[in-house]
Amino acid sequence: MLTNSTCLKGLVIRASDGELGTVDQFYFDDETWAIRYLAIETGGWLGGRPVLISPFSVVHADLLDKRLDVALTKEQVEKSPDINTHLPISRQHEAAYLGYYGYPNYWGGPFMWGPAFYPAGLASPTTTSAEALADRIRRESTDSHLRSTEAVTGYNIEAADGEIGHVNGFVVDDEAWAIRYIEVATRNWWPGNKVLVSPAWVDRVSWTDARVYVGLSREAIKNAPEYVDSTPITREYENRLHLHYGRPPYWLREAEHRSTLALGGV
Repeated sequence: MLTNSTCLKGLVIRASDGELGTVDQFYFDDETWAIRYLAIETGGWLGGRPVLISPFSVVHADLLDKRLDVALTKEQVEKSPDINTHLPISRQHEAAYLGYYGYPNYWGGPFMWGPAFYPAGLASPTTTSAEALADRIRRESTDSHLRSTEAVTGYNIEAADGEIGHVNGFVVDDEAWAIRYIEVATRNWWPGNKVLVSPAWVDRVSWTDARVYVGLSREAIKNAPEYVDSTPITREYENRLHLHYGRPPYWLREAEHRSTLALGGV
């Protein structure tokens, strides 16, 4: 299901033995635009300490009830590695976090989630010895490809022929836990109008200049099907969007990838 990230913010995270807190923001991978972690505001029970929850742990999303159920206990979360969300999250931090929970490294496989297309497609967490975990952490670099949705919101959008607006939000696939679309507020052209562009159409992002460069013309973006965040995104709308831009939809690319793998890469 595709959902605007603003609708996911504030969702209650429920562990097997109680509530953990509420979703504050997301950390996504700037290479694949997959959401790697949900940053959780824990409130009083952890002294306000923010924690990260991996989509690997999500077992059920009830958006009507504004709740995410996770296969964790409060004790597990309390004893999880402390990560300062105000600083860049390194691969070493991630290796420690994923190793603690017994999750695979998502960067250690051919798919968006390492050995699987979706986090739910993975097997149960595995137990890692302290020695193996220490070695796993030691071998990782300090480089990070994680970006905060909160920090990127407001970035200017540069089309192929000039500025067109700014990042106003994100549309998230809560099965793949991937950002499928960037919500563009075209305030410089039509106040109040919003359109969507896919991360697949992003040429590059300048993190220092706070700009997202897309390989589309301003005219193409201007004439794209309008996005109304109060209206559910249907496959019919997505088809119109991709047809307008003349770009193949992500679900066809992923189906092609599956077929290629099923044939042994031939």
